[in-house]
Amino acid sequence: MLSRSSLSGLAVGLFALYVAHTGWVMYGIVYTRPCPAAAAAAAHPACVWPYLARRPKLQLSVYTTTRSNIGAESNVDLVLNVEDFDVESKFERTVNVSVPKKTRNNGTLYAYIFLHHAGVLPWHDGKQVHIVSPLTTYMVPKPEEINLLTGESTTQQIEAEKQTSALDEPVSHWRSRLTLNVMVEDFVFDGSSLPADVHRYMKMVQLGKTVHYLPILFIDQLSNRVKDLMVINRSTTELPLTVSYDKISLGKLRFWIHMQDAVYSLQQFGFSEKDADEVKGIFVDTNLYFLALTFFVAAFHLLFDFLAFKNDISYWKKKRSMIGMSTKAVLWRCFSTVVIFLFLLDEQTSLLVLIPAGIGAVIELWKVKKALKMTVKWQGIWPKIQFGTYNDSEKKTEEYDAQAMKYLSYLLYPLCIGGAGYSLLNVKYKSWYSWLINSFVNGVYAFGFLFMLPQLFVNYKMKSVAHLPWKAFTYKAFNTFIDDIFAFIITMPTSHRLACFRDDVVFLVYLYQRWLYPVDKSRVNEYGESYEEKPKKKSS
Repeated sequence: MLSRSSLSGLAVGLFALYVAHTGWVMYGIVYTRPCPAAAAAAAHPACVWPYLARRPKLQLSVYTTTRSNIGAESNVDLVLNVEDFDVESKFERTVNVSVPKKTRNNGTLYAYIFLHHAGVLPWHDGKQVHIVSPLTTYMVPKPEEINLLTGESTTQQIEAEKQTSALDEPVSHWRSRLTLNVMVEDFVFDGSSLPADVHRYMKMVQLGKTVHYLPILFIDQLSNRVKDLMVINRSTTELPLTVSYDKISLGKLRFWIHMQDAVYSLQQFGFSEKDADEVKGIFVDTNLYFLALTFFVAAFHLLFDFLAFKNDISYWKKKRSMIGMSTKAVLWRCFSTVVIFLFLLDEQTSLLVLIPAGIGAVIELWKVKKALKMTVKWQGIWPKIQFGTYNDSEKKTEEYDAQAMKYLSYLLYPLCIGGAGYSLLNVKYKSWYSWLINSFVNGVYAFGFLFMLPQLFVNYKMKSVAHLPWKAFTYKAFNTFIDDIFAFIITMPTSHRLACFRDDVVFLVYLYQRWLYPVDKSRVNEYGESYEEKPKKKSS
């Protein structure tokens, strides 16, 4: 059986190996070894040369069709034609696309993007490259929010459509953005060791004695966000499509291919379109260098999460006394954690946020069982719950705890009830359950720090903080500051984002009390023991 120290050492060791392996993999993705024979010979047959180095005159054409495969120019619509296409110049254009009847009836529409020689139709150009992307996707529409008292919805049009279609059925949505890239580096590949990720996007042609690769055309699927989707109605005949283009380097192209494959794998494992969209937002809305930093910060977040959970569980598992610990604060943390988890679940928040919140809720429920000294005994099929008794020192702590809660209730309850009433009158919700959870969570987020006051009050009365689990607090503090970074990266409700900064203030107050009340070895520690009691036990 591993000791706690060896388990922590093993976790840190595995973390170091993970970071080193991730750094090595990232280096292998960003850096591509060029053909070694390219410097010795201008046209070495072992190398694959860039066709763009010949500076051909190119044309970009975008067609739409309802078929996933086309062999000729029949049944296609030209929606964009850029005759003098410069691969170095960035542009963005918005065009109106005709929506066929098949697409309006929950069908699919595809975009065919061709890069070919200027003045030549793509079907007649042997050196053209093309790529296909669906312009539609299927997703369950977001439930309409209404005023629970008046029944008034935000849009009466959607309210009318509810009578004819069920909201739990996926419907066709329009992707209003199409982001294109061309790899513009004059990079010479080694024909014997082509990167597998780029190879599937490459098309080779033989020109004389050398092999050339045609321009690498790439569609940035990470830029297709849920916020840009539009529901396709049967009455819709035209929809806007924003086509944007930018050049891309080889390193970023390989990185983007790997990230798109990772998002696709998440969807294959059961992640919804919204969950995958949260991951896309991390990549698309973040600077590339800041994104690399985020990877390592996330790794540290996982490490501190593990160490905080381990130390917290170890602390409460060995705890035999509630001296100096606010039972009301433990109950409130349990209640608030469960409410926050239900709120995040109701808001369909990213699994990156939801899963840790769920694990934290389970741990808080277990801590309540320990704090109340609950035992469950079964009498046949019926459980019987018994509560343990407190000693005199624990009863003194409970008196301080009850005194703090008495003063706190005068302020907290009117604020929570007033906030719930205001939201019922002025804010629209999906259901009464949604209003109830939102009212609870708004109270937790807005006034939750007030429920930390009983523990601060107990610390003040006892003039000690030795009874607190400082190891777990330290790891949680590190994670709190890391959460401040993630608050600007991961999409989450605004109230949850503000709560991350509220936790910073609470921890700073605890640090002040730790400085104000230095450790007194005559007082009990977090396990209900006194340092001065140990030698007495040995001498007896």
